Amino acid sequence: MPALIDLRKRIKSVKNTQQITQAMKTVSTAKFKKAQRVLLEGRPYSHSFSDLLADVAFWTEGYLHPLLAEREEKKVEGLVITSDKGLTGAFNSNLLEEALSFFEEKAGSSEVSLVLVGKKAVSFFKKQPFSITRAYSDNVDKLTFEHIREIARFLMELYIFQKVDAVYVAYNEFKSILFPLIMIPKLLPLVSPEDESDRSFLLPGWEPEVASILNFLLPFYVESQVYHYFIESLTAEHAARMMAMDNASKNAEELVDDLTLVLNKIRQASITKELLEIMTAVDALAEK
Repeated sequence: MPALIDLRKRIKSVKNTQQITQAMKTVSTAKFKKAQRVLLEGRPYSHSFSDLLADVAFWTEGYLHPLLAEREEKKVEGLVITSDKGLTGAFNSNLLEEALSFFEEKAGSSEVSLVLVGKKAVSFFKKQPFSITRAYSDNVDKLTFEHIREIARFLMELYIFQKVDAVYVAYNEFKSILFPLIMIPKLLPLVSPEDESDRSFLLPGWEPEVASILNFLLPFYVESQVYHYFIESLTAEHAARMMAMDNASKNAEELVDDLTLVLNKIRQASITKELLEIMTAVDALAEK
């Protein structure tokens, strides 16, 4: 019966798909645990670094480093971090929608250009009316700290040479396995602390001079922050793909159960029909 053959083929196809999604879930789980370990080990450093920067900015007693100089935002540079691959649910689409809304608002009063990391960001913003300064779309998940440092230095050069007046970063921050948090913080200029509490007891004897310390510390801080944003995005990506593949596997299992039920009903109906035909034939013969 053609209906039974089609159902068996479909059930087999769904089971094959389920095997693929389960394998992808296993791979994503392994990658997620590795990325999560790196992230959690680096978070205390990243968070405490910003406090250290606030103390140093307070101690400098008015010395203004180029990365601390605030200007009117006539030109804005954006760094958008997404994934290369899909199968991550709404991980990329939600971020891209939020980033587009944010930079469209900025474009109302500023000239906006973008640095894109990830194939999804590149393919999306190519269709938008923004200038693309740089694009990274090959093996983004394998970018090292040296690659991220190169991106950070490029952004700092744009700001120091006053080619842009502000730099924003759009990325997914890992909060839980269930959903990431979309963040668009200002990377440059670095904001001086508003806390005017007494830090005099921490005042060091500068050696070397203030300029030398800030020339090393502030660029390194920007590099480490960009790397932190990248690791946050990578961890959230693996978590999103792991959950998406888990949901796909469960949906495939439910679909197989539904198709099997339909298959059994058709088989039962076919058997019942054949039995009725046999009984009708027997009764006809008996009457003769």
